[in-house]
Amino acid sequence: MDQTKNILTLVRDLFDVKEDFIPLHVPYLNGNEKNYLNECIDSTFVSSVGKFVNLFEDKIAEYTKANHAIVCVNGTNALHLSLLLVGVEKGDEVITQPLTFIATTNSITYANATPVFVDVDKDTMGMSPKSLIEFLEENAELRDGVCYNKITKNRIKACMPMHTFGHACRIEEIVDVCKKYNIELVEDAAEAMGSIYKGKHLGTFGRISAISFNGNKIMTTGGGGIILTNDNKLAAKAKHLSTQSKVPHKWEYVHDDIGFNYRMPNINAALGLAQLENLDFFLENKRKLAKEYSTFFKNSSVDFFEERESEQCNFWLNAIILNNKEERDSFLEESNKKGIMTRPIWQLMNKLPMYKDNFKGDLTNSEWLEERVVNIPSSVRALK
Repeated sequence: MDQTKNILTLVRDLFDVKEDFIPLHVPYLNGNEKNYLNECIDSTFVSSVGKFVNLFEDKIAEYTKANHAIVCVNGTNALHLSLLLVGVEKGDEVITQPLTFIATTNSITYANATPVFVDVDKDTMGMSPKSLIEFLEENAELRDGVCYNKITKNRIKACMPMHTFGHACRIEEIVDVCKKYNIELVEDAAEAMGSIYKGKHLGTFGRISAISFNGNKIMTTGGGGIILTNDNKLAAKAKHLSTQSKVPHKWEYVHDDIGFNYRMPNINAALGLAQLENLDFFLENKRKLAKEYSTFFKNSSVDFFEERESEQCNFWLNAIILNNKEERDSFLEESNKKGIMTRPIWQLMNKLPMYKDNFKGDLTNSEWLEERVVNIPSSVRALK
């Protein structure tokens, strides 16, 4: 109990707010947001056409050093579209991790494919390349250059690792495994805007990726997401499909494919552009907070989840690792009762009713983390 009390005292000291309630993560809106939104409203272009949409795409591509960025209504749409773009079809399997937010697995289901689960690494909370290769060596075979699951007989078309809380998984090794088995790689970088690994922005290691700009992310467009790719053809098709597959014409409504109403509205892009202008400040602010947490927990029986070597994490959500599930539950109960919002990591996807019968490998690390990981307040703190 003393340990919990000390942690909660630390959180109140770090955030130094007068309110009784300290949320887990809230947007920091202190730049050009109102200016750009007013400009957008004055222009009357508040839907999916307007200058901020294209400008936001250009600026995100420039920031991440991706050749192309294509905005979507939300990160889940971006994941869904990314899977379709790499050729995922009905009946296919997509390998992913069970320790993730529900959007990862749901997007696979939206593509009429089936999620298959492999384990994560404890030190990344992201997909384990060792678990991936062991799963494929035991269960997969290549026939005429196409990867199949020997047990289910289904095609294994793609692999979708997720960068948990902005921490990089062992993405380079996963890229190599996917190449060996001719599996398409779709990076779920939903939580990783601003995170760098070995000098590259997360989401630029595979052929295509998706980032989220939901209201609780490090930068927000209210609701929104974006696809990153260096592939010119994929980028053109992504924009086409996200705009109802409408063929340009002066007045006719011509559509040449089953498209989607996924394009981000101008009003959201205006908000996002203002947020992007302050992203470096957000990153510096949050990394400072993580360092203060790290220093405190070095003298505690609770572990703080650190970034690895060669990584510059955005520390979107700071995470601590309790000693067991009972300790975790006690901490969650006490912290929330005292007005400090904390949350456990997600329930494993393979334990949810709609995915409980899905094919899976050994998930020991995922189960261990599920019982111990808690997110603590991680918002950008106001300048004093």
